[in-house]
Amino acid sequence: MEEDQQQLKNKIENQIKRLKKAEQERPNLLSQTAYIGCLGLVMVLPIIGGVYLGHWLDSKMDGYSSLWTLSLLVVGLVIGFFNVYFLIKERE
Repeated sequence: MEEDQQQLKNKIENQIKRLKKAEQERPNLLSQTAYIGCLGLVMVLPIIGGVYLGHWLDSKMDGYSSLWTLSLLVVGLVIGFFNVYFLIKERE
């Protein structure tokens, strides 16, 4: 009888510890907002960088051309999507 009570007490204490740990590790609104902001930045910065670099390269060519701008826009999109994918996989 005494042994059963001790086992029950240990089980309850372990469950309380697990609940407290889960409560402490739960993400709050500020950390979730920062995470979403980081996702946006790692998506948008390669796109903007690609377009800027492509526009600069196109301005160095004679005549009107948007070849570099469009090409580096697509490259920026691909890099941005990979960045978001890897950042999400890292968090899991």
